[in-house]
Amino acid sequence: MRKPPLQRPTTEQIAALPAYEALPASRIHVLKTAAQLEFAEQALRQAGHVGFDTESKPTFVAGAPQTGPEVIQFATLTDAFIVQTATPGVGDFLQAMIESDDVVKVGFGLASDRPQIQRKLGLRLGQSIDLAHLVKRLGFKDEVGVKAAVAIVLGRRFSKSRKATTSNWANKTLTPQQLQYAANDAHASLRVYLALNQALIEADQG
Repeated sequence: MRKPPLQRPTTEQIAALPAYEALPASRIHVLKTAAQLEFAEQALRQAGHVGFDTESKPTFVAGAPQTGPEVIQFATLTDAFIVQTATPGVGDFLQAMIESDDVVKVGFGLASDRPQIQRKLGLRLGQSIDLAHLVKRLGFKDEVGVKAAVAIVLGRRFSKSRKATTSNWANKTLTPQQLQYAANDAHASLRVYLALNQALIEADQG
């Protein structure tokens, strides 16, 4: 007998969970110098699978052209690396990491990120995993975003500030709130992927 599809947790159920353990500010790096870019590339290549996300300046007028992504973020389990696409000298790093098939990018909503990255930066998104499809394999009828996935897979409450979501990501200097928000998205994506991958392996073996 076929099991009915699972339902996503409600807002109330998520609110009752313990808070997500975010990276401390000291582990969130805004990449500007050659030394920082080299350190980040080394860490990401060593990790193999990395959390990935982008942020774009919001448009509030229907039909207004998209200018993003203004920010691209990568994460290992211990560090988040924030890149502002307007920063001089980051092009080679972004090309190496985004187009790499050895550094596997894991994140939510990559289908919408892919064309924006191509249009803005002229880069092809290399090997990547869209977690919305992976979470769905657990038995959910609909695709699941990062907030619900963190609740389902990690049993944690993941906060997404609407103020940060709709803030100006094109600002030359990002606020501490923006940096934390950007880091959280990439870091949570990686943690969900690793936990989910283990759960799916165990389910297949069982």
